[in-house]
Amino acid sequence: MFNVVSGYAPQVGCELEEKEKFWLDLDEVIQSIPRSERVVIGADLNGHVGAGNRDDEEVMGRFGIQERNAEGQMVVDFAKRMEMAVVNTFFQKRQEHRVTYKSGGRSTQVDYILCRWCNLKEISDCKVVVAESVARQHRMVVCRMTLVVRKMKRAKAGQRTKWWKLKKEECCMTFRKELRQALGGQEVLPNN
Repeated sequence: MFNVVSGYAPQVGCELEEKEKFWLDLDEVIQSIPRSERVVIGADLNGHVGAGNRDDEEVMGRFGIQERNAEGQMVVDFAKRMEMAVVNTFFQKRQEHRVTYKSGGRSTQVDYILCRWCNLKEISDCKVVVAESVARQHRMVVCRMTLVVRKMKRAKAGQRTKWWKLKKEECCMTFRKELRQALGGQEVLPNN
């Protein structure tokens, strides 16, 4: 099972309680997905996780942009709580292929892809597609995953009932006797 979650976090100027509600709701969504299933989040999280990963190596790589802000810290804290990784930051790309938001001369990274730590090894690349823009200022973030699908073992079929054997008188009598015992001694009449 593969789960894709899309999100849009409140912007920098929004009230703290609105931001906290978003993160609580996202926590709830991710916690509702069984650990045995893959989950990928693609979201505009409106925060800067920053360059480098000092003390956060388990959730992010070294290839973010700019300095971490309060909203970026919320992204990192969420990733730690949910045992997820900020995929964008694990792949060394030119600056242009890391910038997800460009407007008025400002370039930054606010759109991220997150996955569970245990599935990070399945992702071989993550970058921004420069020529494509999802919205006027936002750029599309893509990642390449190689999914290893385990073949399910086929369940063995239960023993088949061989109804045609009831045509034999001996089998028919044995069947009636066993059925009578199962029904608590009631008489079983033939259906002719």
